Amino acid sequence: MEAEGYRGYCLESVAADYDVVLITDEEPSWEVPYIRDCMVVPDPTDQAALSAAGRYLAERHDLAGVFTWTEWYLVPVARLARQLGLPTTAPEAMQACRNKATARSLFARHDVPSAASVSVRTLHEARAAAERIGYPVVLKPAAHAASIGVIRVDNPGQLTAAYPFADRAAGLGLESTDVLVEEYLDGPEISVECVTYRGETTVVAVTRKTVSDPPYFEELAHSVDAADPLLAQVAPVARAAIRALGVTDGVSHVEMRLVGGRPRLVEVNGRLAGDMIGHLVRLATGIDLPRAAADIACDRGPDLTPSRSSAAAIRLIYPGTSGILTRLRLDGPRPQWLERVHFQHHPGDELVLPGDGGDMFTARIGYVITTAPMADLAQSRAELAVRALGIQISPRAAGETSRSGPNA
Repeated sequence: MEAEGYRGYCLESVAADYDVVLITDEEPSWEVPYIRDCMVVPDPTDQAALSAAGRYLAERHDLAGVFTWTEWYLVPVARLARQLGLPTTAPEAMQACRNKATARSLFARHDVPSAASVSVRTLHEARAAAERIGYPVVLKPAAHAASIGVIRVDNPGQLTAAYPFADRAAGLGLESTDVLVEEYLDGPEISVECVTYRGETTVVAVTRKTVSDPPYFEELAHSVDAADPLLAQVAPVARAAIRALGVTDGVSHVEMRLVGGRPRLVEVNGRLAGDMIGHLVRLATGIDLPRAAADIACDRGPDLTPSRSSAAAIRLIYPGTSGILTRLRLDGPRPQWLERVHFQHHPGDELVLPGDGGDMFTARIGYVITTAPMADLAQSRAELAVRALGIQISPRAAGETSRSGPNA
């Protein structure tokens, strides 16, 4: 996914207070105004190459800290920080965040409310696990992110068809290639944005989520309200989950579902949330999560004092069908409450939904961000902005194979 549109605000925030040297997987472009130096490592998950780049930069600069907001790099970067003698959560804790099977085990050991979960490697094992847990179940890769390869299954027939979808994504995992069969948590989905410094966790905000209809779990919208009444209810569970995993320092994105009104853990991401959620938190509360992450990486206490109390929402734009994007523009005047519009696809691009072999990278057109005094109004404004975009799609013909799908 195009990095500037989703992480540009993070780098801009950190660079406002720190000199930044960057390790990246390609030559920097939009990042150039924000960085002092750079090393290109084609695969930052290659520990030897990442460590060599880190040592090189440490010889050229007086490094105070190192961190990442990229899911795949959490473990290698924690190891790099340890090698350089810089503050970090233990790599083993980052491993636990990345491997959902390990996380479930730790949640159970520490009495953190979670979901029944069984790790499997074959369709036969998945069938047995689903029968034991009871339908509906969720199949998901043990070590992936962004809802890739995650699918709900309501009966044995669906399981046979769904297992290869999850298994393909699981095969790309670094920490594990297993598939998890899990209890379906039936209830609204939220995330809790947390900051941990020297073992003490501050719960900063609750993000309310809108996800797609079954069987997939594409995230369609998020909203943050500084005055969300859920904050007090979910904070103890979020803190317990972070403590169970051994996370001692950093920003965490803790995903939950409210089942019968009570929080149950989905997973803990040991990094800043994606989908511009950190930006929503700043718009709603004034708290700067990227700056907090940088401060903690340098062993400085972060400023988590709210400076405003309002709300913000993001609506992630998906087509109603796979096809060619033929028209995309913002019609009419741009109201003040429309904080941001971003397009990552443009007319002429092919859009492929998950049900047709795609994922969030091939399907999502972009997003709009809106502000308001309360979350409900911010969300309704976001829907209004999307309706004003004038999107047109030329649908794929029946049976047509995507040029960019997994079978291409």
